[in-house]
Amino acid sequence: MSLDRALVAIDRACASGAVVRDVDVREAHSHDESEATPIVPEAVVRARSTEEVSAILAACHAHRIPITPRAGGTGRVGGAVPVAGGLVLSLEGMDTIRGVEADDLRAITQPGVVLRDLHDAVEAEDLFYPPDPNSLESCRIGGNLACNAGGPRAFKYGVTRNWVLGLQVVLADGTVLRVGKPTAKGVTGYDLAGLLVGSEGTLGVITEATLKLVPKPEGVATLLVFLPDQRTLGEAITATLRRRIVPRCLEFLDPLALDILRPQAGLDVPAAAKAMLLVEVDGDQGDLERQMEEVGGVMLDAGALDVLVARSGEERESLWAARREMSYAMRRQARRKLSEDVVVPRTRIGDLLERCSVLSEKHGVRVATYGHAGDGNLHVNFLWDDPADRPKVDAAIRGLMEATVEMEGTLSGEHGIGVLKAPYLPIEQPPALIALQERIKDVFDPRGVLNPGKIFPAGAKRFHGAC
Repeated sequence: MSLDRALVAIDRACASGAVVRDVDVREAHSHDESEATPIVPEAVVRARSTEEVSAILAACHAHRIPITPRAGGTGRVGGAVPVAGGLVLSLEGMDTIRGVEADDLRAITQPGVVLRDLHDAVEAEDLFYPPDPNSLESCRIGGNLACNAGGPRAFKYGVTRNWVLGLQVVLADGTVLRVGKPTAKGVTGYDLAGLLVGSEGTLGVITEATLKLVPKPEGVATLLVFLPDQRTLGEAITATLRRRIVPRCLEFLDPLALDILRPQAGLDVPAAAKAMLLVEVDGDQGDLERQMEEVGGVMLDAGALDVLVARSGEERESLWAARREMSYAMRRQARRKLSEDVVVPRTRIGDLLERCSVLSEKHGVRVATYGHAGDGNLHVNFLWDDPADRPKVDAAIRGLMEATVEMEGTLSGEHGIGVLKAPYLPIEQPPALIALQERIKDVFDPRGVLNPGKIFPAGAKRFHGAC
C-alpha cells in the first residue's frame, strides 16, 4: 500500500520512534478542543527537526498520503482533526527557543514552544511579545501562527501576523524555504510570510519563526467596570477612545458570562450589573494613575454603575485566570458547547448582542457572549444538552453568521475556519474569491495532501490522493 511505503520512507529518514501507531496515541491526535467529529489517523509522526519535516512531507507528497500538522491541539474549529485520515504530523517535540536577541528586538523559536514559555523568556530580558490568546498556558507557537491568533491585547497591539518578521517553512513536496525578512523592514517580493500566517497549515508547515519584540511596558493596571445593560458598552468604549486613551485590553462579559465568572473570581458584583468590562492599561509607571482616573471617570460618565481597580498583581492575575478559564467554565454549564469568534465594527457590537438575544429566544438555545470588545471580536457560545437539539443550534449559528456579515463583519477573528466554519465561508466570500484561494492552495500543494478538508466549503476543495 502507498501508506506503508510512505511510512517506510519516513521511518528511514527520522529518528527512532518517530512513527507511532499505538491506538491510544492515535486517538489522542484524533481531535482538538472543538466539537468537530474525531477522526483517528493511521499513524502519528513526531518530528524533531526541519530536515525530518521535509522528509515526512516529501514521502506523503510522493505517495499521496494526507497529512495534518498539529502543534498543541488547542484549536476550536477542527483545524488539527485529520478529516481525510492518513497521518498526523506532531510538532510538539520542536520546542526550542533558539534565541532572544535583545539588541535586534526579536526572538527565534520553533513551533512546538508553549506561548507562556516564550512570554517568560522574552520578559526575562525586559522585552514584550504581545499576542496572548487565552489558551497561552498550553497553546503552541505553531498553532498561533497557523490561525493568526489574537487575544485580549490585540486591540492595542494587533494579532500574531503583526509580530512575524520571517519564517522557515516546508512546502507539501518537502521543499524548505525562508520567507519574510529577519529585519525590521523589507519589501522585496510578495509577502509570503503574511500569507502563510493564518493559512491553517494548508499551504506549508512552519518550522521556525522570527518574531518581533518591543520593550516591556513599565506598568500595568486593571479596572473592572460594571454596566447596567449591554447597550452602555459601545458608549463607554467610544468615550474612552475619544480621550485618546488606548487600553491594551477591553474585555466584555454579557449577563450569563458574568454570572459564570462571579464565583470563580470572588467578585463583589453590583446586583444591578448586567454586563462587565475588564479594562487594562499599560505604559510608563508615572502615567498609569492618570490613565486609570481618566478611564474610570469616562466610564462612570457613560453610565457605568461602578468601577473597581485591582489592588495588587495577585488580584490582577486572579481576574485574568478566571477570564482565561471562561471557555472551560462555560463548557461545564452544558453537555455541549460551540464557540464562534465573529467580528463586527466596534460601533455594531450592541446590535450584534441584540441579535444574539433574538436568536437565543427564536431557537431555544442558551447563548453566552464574551470577548474582545475593543476590536469587535466577540466569542458567542451556544450551550445545549440534548443531542437532538443540534439542528436548532446549527440554525442559530447560521443566523449569527448572516447577521455578522450584514453588519460588515467577518466570520472569524482568531480561531480560523477549519472544519466547523467551512460551510459558512460562502456567506462572507463570493465564489470568485473562494476559487482564487483554491488556486493558491494548488500552487503550494498541487496534490492536495497538506491538511485537506479545511477552510473551503464541503465539496469545493477535496483531497485528491489515495491511501
